Amino acid sequence: MEIFWTLLLFAGLISAWYLGFSTRQERDDAQKVNLPRDYLVGLNFLLNEEPDKAVDIFIKMLEVDSSTVETHLAVGKLFRRRGEVDRAIRIHQNLIARPQLDKIYREQSLFELGQDYLSAGVLDRAERIFLELVEIKEFSANALKALLDIYSQEKDWENAIKIAKKFASVTKQNMQHTIAHYYCELGEQAFSKGQVDQAAQFLKESLINDDQCVRASLLSARLEMSQGDYKSALKNLKRIKNQNPDFLSESIDPLASCYEALNEEEKMVEYLMKLLDEYPRLPVVLILSERIRKWKGDKTAANFVADYVRRYPSIRGLHLFINLYLTSAEGRAREDLLILQGLTRKLLADKPDYQCASCGFSGKSLHWQCPSCKQWSSMKPAHSLEV
Repeated sequence: MEIFWTLLLFAGLISAWYLGFSTRQERDDAQKVNLPRDYLVGLNFLLNEEPDKAVDIFIKMLEVDSSTVETHLAVGKLFRRRGEVDRAIRIHQNLIARPQLDKIYREQSLFELGQDYLSAGVLDRAERIFLELVEIKEFSANALKALLDIYSQEKDWENAIKIAKKFASVTKQNMQHTIAHYYCELGEQAFSKGQVDQAAQFLKESLINDDQCVRASLLSARLEMSQGDYKSALKNLKRIKNQNPDFLSESIDPLASCYEALNEEEKMVEYLMKLLDEYPRLPVVLILSERIRKWKGDKTAANFVADYVRRYPSIRGLHLFINLYLTSAEGRAREDLLILQGLTRKLLADKPDYQCASCGFSGKSLHWQCPSCKQWSSMKPAHSLEV
């Protein structure tokens, strides 16, 4: 593959050089073409399997003009894709430094240089370039998109919000969902610093931008619980089933904690039973089975789980059922259940807890922004797919 790209690059460079050279020869009415020394030196490097030195020589031979600038840009992109960002930067800097370069080519070269710096992680230089390109209509949308990437990497959420709003204005694309997450990021930062009022305001802004933002509801409940306001926390947690029932599992444990803090466990069981009828989810069964076990014993709890697993079979449900029956099983039945328990535990160990609906990335932790494809809220609890 390395040889292929080198030969392809070599062919492109030589073709561009020869076209330009032939044009100049015809213009000078020369009778014959003499290959320059640099060409022979470059060819020697190539034959001696020193392609990097050969490419450098051929690039130097290319005079920058309207007939070769596209070749320079293509070579720069190729270097960047191959991870040779330093070379890409040199090529694009060389283009920009040419005073005779057409305006459109200078702007294109500047954009490519910004992409080079972004790939290299030199975010401050990339930011300056893209801020300049934002004012140029042809590059505005792509420059704004690059700036969003930069500010996300830097966790500069206030600037990210400003740029997202401008991006929405330029592209007519709805960015409310993404902006809501930016406000959640600000809310988490403020909460971690003990700035409760400011955190609450950021989360309010999040829900104003996207009233379906599960993350804002969860964070608001967590903030209210830290202040002992369990009734307000319950209100936020109960809203999640209407926002996105796939995330009910994230709300069940804190919801149970709120009911317990209010000494309203019977109300909790009543609410969860209704919730289970409407949205059958294993985390709801888990909380209910614990309460049934506490009040009515292991056998009743196991029967409750067995009834659920019959209606909504899953490995997680079966594992829960086995764990409950093990407490009362004896002899050969217990030995068999232990074998099944080991099997289901092994199967669950290989299953991710969360998976991205956009790119398929999976893991054991919930990321509100997928680490792979960078989409917001695309990571979902894996068990939501198996009810």
